[in-house]
Amino acid sequence: MKRQIKFMDRKTLLCNILTTALILGFSTAVSFAFYRISGNAENVPAFYMLAVVFIARFTTGYVPGIAAALISVVCVNYAFTSPYFSLAFNLDGYPVTFASMLIIACLTSMTTTHLKEKNRILREQEKLLMEAEKEKMRANLLRAVSHDLRTPLTSIIGASSTYLENGAFLSEGEKLQMVQTIYDDSNWLLHMVENLLSVTKIRQDGARLTKTLEPLEEVVSEAVSRLKKRIPDASIRVTTPENFIMVPMDATLIEQVIINLLENGIYHSGSTEPMELTVIAAERQVYFRIRDHGHGIREDLLPRIFDGYADTPASSGDSRKGMGIGLSICKTIIMAHNGRIWAQNLSDGALFTFTLPLGDEPYES
Repeated sequence: MKRQIKFMDRKTLLCNILTTALILGFSTAVSFAFYRISGNAENVPAFYMLAVVFIARFTTGYVPGIAAALISVVCVNYAFTSPYFSLAFNLDGYPVTFASMLIIACLTSMTTTHLKEKNRILREQEKLLMEAEKEKMRANLLRAVSHDLRTPLTSIIGASSTYLENGAFLSEGEKLQMVQTIYDDSNWLLHMVENLLSVTKIRQDGARLTKTLEPLEEVVSEAVSRLKKRIPDASIRVTTPENFIMVPMDATLIEQVIINLLENGIYHSGSTEPMELTVIAAERQVYFRIRDHGHGIREDLLPRIFDGYADTPASSGDSRKGMGIGLSICKTIIMAHNGRIWAQNLSDGALFTFTLPLGDEPYES
């Protein structure tokens, strides 16, 4: 380990020396060319000042920039100050001039290096915050999974156990109801597994998805169609832009988000009115708005609605279908697409909105 550290130190030192030499050499060549063309050396110090800034920017530590400032002062005195090609710091007025140049060059180098170091620290802090956010989301997901998967499993085991042990004493209607319960809960478990697979895909790709241009209307249509297969009685009003729009995305994951939000409204809004899915393209963004006309979201849950909390029977009309994991996965998917997602209460229901960036390429036709 010590050998590796020494090797890295030597590599950094060599890189600093080569960078400093190349930039100073290039600056000297440009200064000579400028001096030959114009015959005026008054602007030469500016070239060396610029070289000091670049050296401080592209090297590590304070030493290269300060050393470059000293070398620049010597070069200006030696090659561009009369008498030429000799050092003469004792001429009238020159000590003050060169001292000022040295101080300005050193301060410029130190300021540039300090800003670069500060930016590096900020990037590291941002990275740590992102890692902390990922850990928080992971913990919330695990908590939500333990609730959302355990509850339907318990229901399936209970219904199947009752059917096997007391089947002879049950009517056909009761048997059918138990089989229907097992079927519904099994479908719900399948939905949860699909959600978990979506998150696994993002985790494996390091939240860097392979996005392709997808027709917006087709993605929305496919999501609604998949939801209808799962919930045949679902009523959804869909409004999409008239223009043909291509959006960079992972279509499967975005369909999963739309399905999760629509299903959430169907199960938890407490309303029989149709869900509304509205898509709007504006300001290089696509806005997806999913609205219900139910009782809205509890105010104490609203700030953490996407944190993967484990909902409780007291807070949900259907305790076996918790909102936590589905909404948390929606947030994970949208963040991986560099979009935003939020929820708000309206006068007669709740509104979930998420955005996707359109990118720089033309998207309408």
